[in-house]
Amino acid sequence: MTAQTKSTADDGFDASRAADFEARFVSALNEGAMLQLISLAHRSGLLTHLADGEAVTSSELATKAKLDERYVREWLGGATVAALVEHDPQTMTYRLPPEHAALITDGGEANLAVFSQYLPLMGQVEDDVLECFHHGGGVPYSRYARFHDVMAEDSGQTVLPVLFDAILPLAAELPKRLEQGIDVLDLGCGRGLALMKLADRFPNSRFTGYDLSAEAIGWAAEQAARRGLTNLRFEERDLSDFDRTAPPEHYDLVTTFDAIHDQAYPLNLLKGIRRTLREDGVYLAQDIHSSSHHHGDRDHPMGTLLYTLSIMHCMSVSLAQGGEGLGTMWGREKAREYFGKAGFGAIEVHQLPHDIQNDYWVLRP
Repeated sequence: MTAQTKSTADDGFDASRAADFEARFVSALNEGAMLQLISLAHRSGLLTHLADGEAVTSSELATKAKLDERYVREWLGGATVAALVEHDPQTMTYRLPPEHAALITDGGEANLAVFSQYLPLMGQVEDDVLECFHHGGGVPYSRYARFHDVMAEDSGQTVLPVLFDAILPLAAELPKRLEQGIDVLDLGCGRGLALMKLADRFPNSRFTGYDLSAEAIGWAAEQAARRGLTNLRFEERDLSDFDRTAPPEHYDLVTTFDAIHDQAYPLNLLKGIRRTLREDGVYLAQDIHSSSHHHGDRDHPMGTLLYTLSIMHCMSVSLAQGGEGLGTMWGREKAREYFGKAGFGAIEVHQLPHDIQNDYWVLRP
């Protein structure tokens, strides 16, 4: 028996398991670095200029994208090693395969490059979050540069393309009622892209959006004015006391898109939604698909990413307001509990084929 074998037998250390984890770790480092390359290429426009599948030199690509050639050349080196692009060393050209372009450019059904931005975005607040590990508290929204930009891109793929054909019909009467004219409120509206699309489609209805971010609300209001959407207004608002400040029976439809789990006081918000809904009203909620128990998320296809996003943003921004810190992965069980406590009598949950990340809830008084 060798020393290593004896050690394994005596102390339970499994050398094979350690080797497997080491290989996984090295792979993760490389795959994470590829995501950084994709984020840079998405934001700089490199992927857009590679989307046609034509082979180009680094100089040609830099000229097309109006970028510095030295940086483009180094990016192409990393993308070659990552097998992200194909490289012909004879002609010194590079090509993005159509199978990759379909997934990480706007040419496909969904642009996965959008999600690559979350990792560098979270890295910007790592020191702040580390302080919270030592001293508690949270990181305020103001520390998250570009967060609403990325969220707008994200919702632009999960909400906007299917808003009329899949989400609204979850409550069958909604399209007709919206055409006739009803009052609609979107809470945690961010940049308000869903509301703008609704306001444009249903001019007889009246739309309001609330969000805590002054930057997001300012952008949304400016865009709505440019589009001439007179049936839409936006307001910067803290929703922590919405259970008391929500106007009673004022709205026919209330929506939240991935907005409940990072609220300071989510149950207060849900009680406010119930309070402000008319008796024949509908609340549509999109929120993260997960279990309320750690072991229940072991097979979640995006579980590790979503727990990390919770630590680095969703839980932390809630705690920064002295809130509950519910977290991204609050789960269906907790959601049903909170919806019930808020006073909703009819609770349905759906998943849509295009979106493995979220559940879609239909709630009525």
